[in-house]
Amino acid sequence: MSDSPSFSQLGLSESLVHALSNMGFTTPTPVQAACIPALLEGRDVLGEAQTGTGKTGAFGLPLIDLMDAGKRAPQALVLAPTRELANQVAGALTEFAREFSGIDVLPVYGGQPMGEQLRALRKGPQIVVGTPGRVVDHIKRGTLNLDALRVVVLDEADEMLRMGFVEEIEWILEQTPEARQTTLFSATMPAPIRRIAHRHMREPEEIKIGAGNEAGTDIDQSYCLVDARHKVEALTRLMETEEDLDGAVVFARTKASTVEIADSLGQAGIAASALNGDMEQGERERVVSDLRDGRLDVIVATDVAARGIDVPRISHVFNFDAPGDAEVYVHRIGRTGRAGRKGRAILFLEPRKRRMLKDIERLTGKPVREQPVPDRQAVQARRETRFAERVQALLGSEQNSGHEALVDRLLTDSGVSERELATALVALATAGSPLDANSTKGADPLLAAARAPYSERGDNRRDSKPRGERPSRGKDREPEADMVRYYMPVGRNNGVAPGAIVGALANEGGLNGRDIGRIGLRDDHSHVDLPASLDEAAIRRLGNIHIANRKLELTLQAPRPGQAANQDDARKPAPRKTAKPRSDKPETSARAKPTSKPTPAKRGPAPGNGKRPAYAAAPGKRPVRKGTSGPKNTGSRADGTLMIKRKAANG
Repeated sequence: MSDSPSFSQLGLSESLVHALSNMGFTTPTPVQAACIPALLEGRDVLGEAQTGTGKTGAFGLPLIDLMDAGKRAPQALVLAPTRELANQVAGALTEFAREFSGIDVLPVYGGQPMGEQLRALRKGPQIVVGTPGRVVDHIKRGTLNLDALRVVVLDEADEMLRMGFVEEIEWILEQTPEARQTTLFSATMPAPIRRIAHRHMREPEEIKIGAGNEAGTDIDQSYCLVDARHKVEALTRLMETEEDLDGAVVFARTKASTVEIADSLGQAGIAASALNGDMEQGERERVVSDLRDGRLDVIVATDVAARGIDVPRISHVFNFDAPGDAEVYVHRIGRTGRAGRKGRAILFLEPRKRRMLKDIERLTGKPVREQPVPDRQAVQARRETRFAERVQALLGSEQNSGHEALVDRLLTDSGVSERELATALVALATAGSPLDANSTKGADPLLAAARAPYSERGDNRRDSKPRGERPSRGKDREPEADMVRYYMPVGRNNGVAPGAIVGALANEGGLNGRDIGRIGLRDDHSHVDLPASLDEAAIRRLGNIHIANRKLELTLQAPRPGQAANQDDARKPAPRKTAKPRSDKPETSARAKPTSKPTPAKRGPAPGNGKRPAYAAAPGKRPVRKGTSGPKNTGSRADGTLMIKRKAANG
């Protein structure tokens, strides 16, 4: 007999327990069993739990019981990082409140018509679920009144931190009543999240639950060693040969990659669509709906866009681009293996990134087995099997009747045997999608890569330190075989450090830190080695990133000695002061301690919504030029260290 308590034993009302029973929920998850009693008693809760653990029920069920249905005013505010997650949470809370007449749940986020939100807010919903940017907007407009607020929930706080919403969250919390109850859930607990908890929560009860799905208990995990040039071909082959593949999510690093991969899958006859932040909200919702209803089989998504996707038919998750860390990997594979179903997660690894497996296995507690990419013979065998199954299904069916006379005529007119005629008909039926996977000329590139000796794969060329953290010393070495050297018109005179270049390319450009090769700094320019697999469009996107208020403008041509890397720099001297950021938000030093920040006054000014540069030099710092006195070089923490500011993607 299970020792788990029932929902009624947790202190929930009979009406809510009855609603849960009608929804098929009988036993709470561990995070629900731990959080619900504490929240019903009015205590603050700091929960460390990942996707798939039942977090929404953990804070949502007591939230419903605490609401006053007769009071038409916002009594609870739930902040979520993305529109998809806000919609998902609002939908779950609405289901929980089914037995309670008069309790309304309203999602608010960017991309929705403002007029509709204003009309809905005037009706006084008790629960508002929103993204930080849009919630700030409504508070500033005076359309979201928080005077009656009793509960605030921060869901997936670490993701909101990663997306740059910390200032908005701090400001929102400062506008809420001091007597409120605060709940914070996060998959990890980095220092900024703990600072928010200590500043805005009252002796919170800390609850830590294992990863979603017990870190992949119901998910079969494997990895394929694939060179970047052959990833699309490998993905297509796996989708053709994987058993029991129903719906799938493919994770890509950049928005542009989602479109490119989806187009390639479409050309291979696979019903796929991109899902990224550049799409209108209505279009994104349609894509998820099409996957749920079977009109699509594959979604190719970025990590942010995939947040909140909960589609039962997702059987496979493909990590086309390796995640930045093991925790992101666990979030990704949590899209499958839900509600007792089995799932499959396949990770594409370039040979030089195998060390990531140790981090993943340490976090999930499960081995990730190596899986070879199917060869052409395996693909052909699978195609022939599917074709044979279709033929068998037609034999004896009504669709098969009525063609006997035509078959007899073909046999008579052609004078061939039945076997020869059947062979010709098979060739005709498969003309648009040939069964022969070996029709492509030349050796199989994926097979050749799989057979390469370990030493040729590049795994023994690295030490444990990520390549982007190692600036070159002395004479610059040539880029490695799979890398290309690019030059940038920023250097030491602009106060640029190697860490700033890595941060810009990783955070704004979507590159993994391990994709960034050797970095060399000069007074007026720098160079960086990037993967040869990047296409021209990707290089153009990276070239538009700003560091120290200058575009990277990546070029293959090294500037001549004493000449700036672009013509503008050659014609005019570098400015002595860093240009002011385009944001109206005050800048703070990247090295300033959090405690040195003055506490904003109650109802202080909201954070500005103006567009701000992703990277700006720390205020008050001037480049240290040759021949002038200044502090000694301290590596990546030298004067001129750049502050990283992420754009708010949803709001």
